[in-house]
Amino acid sequence: GAESLLEAIPKAVDEVGGPTILATFTVIAALLPMAFVTGLMGPYMSPIPINASLGMLISLAVAFVITPWMTYRVLGNQPVHVADAGSQQKVTLFFNRLIGYYLDDAVGQKRRRQLGLGVLLLILFSLGLVYTQHVVLKMLPFDNKSEFQVVVDMPEGTPLEQTSKVLDELAAYIATVAEVKDYQIYAGTAAPINFNGLVRQYYLRADAHLGDIQVNLLDKSLRQRKSHEIAGSVREPLKAIAAKFNASIKVVEVPPGPPVMSPLVAEVYGLNYRGQVDTARAIRQVIASTPDIVDVDDSIVAPALRYILHVDRHRAALLGLDQQQVSRAIKTLLSGENMAWLHGEQFKYAVPIRIELPLQSRADLQQLLATPVKTSSGAAVALSDVVNVEPAQQQQSIYHKDLLPVVFVTADMAGELDSPLYGMFDIIDRLDAEVASYGQPIRQYFINAPANPYEYSMKWDGEWQMTYETFRDMGIAYSVGLLLIYLLVVAQFRSYVVPLIIMAPIPLTIIGVMPGHALMGAQFTATSMIGMIALAGIIVRNSILLVDFINEQLGQGVAFREAVIQASSVRSKPIILTGLAAMMGALFILDDPIFSGLAITLIFGILVSTLLTLLVIPIMYYAIMKKRI
Repeated sequence: GAESLLEAIPKAVDEVGGPTILATFTVIAALLPMAFVTGLMGPYMSPIPINASLGMLISLAVAFVITPWMTYRVLGNQPVHVADAGSQQKVTLFFNRLIGYYLDDAVGQKRRRQLGLGVLLLILFSLGLVYTQHVVLKMLPFDNKSEFQVVVDMPEGTPLEQTSKVLDELAAYIATVAEVKDYQIYAGTAAPINFNGLVRQYYLRADAHLGDIQVNLLDKSLRQRKSHEIAGSVREPLKAIAAKFNASIKVVEVPPGPPVMSPLVAEVYGLNYRGQVDTARAIRQVIASTPDIVDVDDSIVAPALRYILHVDRHRAALLGLDQQQVSRAIKTLLSGENMAWLHGEQFKYAVPIRIELPLQSRADLQQLLATPVKTSSGAAVALSDVVNVEPAQQQQSIYHKDLLPVVFVTADMAGELDSPLYGMFDIIDRLDAEVASYGQPIRQYFINAPANPYEYSMKWDGEWQMTYETFRDMGIAYSVGLLLIYLLVVAQFRSYVVPLIIMAPIPLTIIGVMPGHALMGAQFTATSMIGMIALAGIIVRNSILLVDFINEQLGQGVAFREAVIQASSVRSKPIILTGLAAMMGALFILDDPIFSGLAITLIFGILVSTLLTLLVIPIMYYAIMKKRI
């Protein structure tokens, strides 16, 4: 009756109390170091470990205080049912056969070795999926946004009218795409600042030869294709139109996470700028000819012609002109001049009367210099009589990064893999073979800028840098998490060997995670890595429950072999149920483009490692501890 329930609750809480507290702290220990990820990825990551850790603490309080109280309030009047003995007997029988198979002393050792080898081969097979590119590594997958941009670069010196014409032609094609809701064209000026404008500095793009088309798509509920797919499909037709006008275009999507200048960035350093430009051109050629690489561009300014007009002072003086008159005449022709002012009662300010040449006449230098100018004697002299024309080149702008002159070559990757890292690995090998600096293959740096300024070298930046920093920090966080878990378990079980047994299933998560990604055709992203870190904490919890039960049984005088089998059969139900609950929770984020990696990791990781834990932990514990007990 109610009385026996009152007695049963404290016993029940006491039985799982120790392992529950420990298991909660192991999950927190696994997650919390992730809050210290540095760089641009930090702010994206930190809410996850902080919220999850707080959630775990609150759930611990709920488990100890509210659940027992609710149980008593709701079930207090009902007689207590002992678990159905029949079904429990079946479970015990199943585990007796399964685990007992590996515990027989005569052949048990050989069978245990076979099991260990099998598990090891499965882990190697799962890691091999990354090598064979069945699982693609990428920093962050593309989100399904409702916009993208087409950024147009004409050769330097192109007049605004020509840029505008090209943009109109490109927009005419964009208008035919079914999913496009509307678009705006910006010629010679920047589109309003958006995320890309800020990070890729598009808001600075204000020049006659630059243009921008902002394309807005229908709401994602009204279209079948994702924005990434649409952007990918319009790239080739737009390129074909741009090629006719010698224009360079980029189809730019809103980045789903931390922004980079471009997914692939090669920074070229060296002794002098001329040489850097030549090296960058060679690198660009290699990048552009690599399969699946798109939107290749560089920061080299196209050579633009300029004319220097020299006044022949001697000749001008003979004709009765001075240099100031000539330069003023040319300034008036090119940029216009206010000749007089209109004053009227209805005007607040005087209105200038401005004279300037029509646009098409300004572009023709010969026509400009044929303009007559009055001399002091009243005669008219053509400007060409007193002016000599010297063609020259416009000054190039030189980019600097960390005080070093640098030339950028940027690109993106489209196609099947869709991860810039793989395009980068293809390019690295080809650069070694095809681009040289002083007879040596060009030096490529991946983490720090080149230390030697006396040779031409390059550093990879862009998504690679972001991926490297994030996975490095998360790798460190993972290691710190594992160390904390180890120390927690040492404190609980007062042994240095038991924690190693308890943590053994952590590598087993890989057997679920990698094939899971391959099955779903998903990329292994930063969110998948978050899932891996969380799994370490979740899986250790199962091991703790099993080992704790074995110790408890031994304390009650049960034989060691019996206690080991008993642990799996008694604790399997709560372990499988909590695993299923976690998997159900992850199902809801499975269709989110960015967090699907986290969901796949949790679902497949928990499924495989929970089932393996129930088998591996008791067997390992028996094999290692039987001589010690």
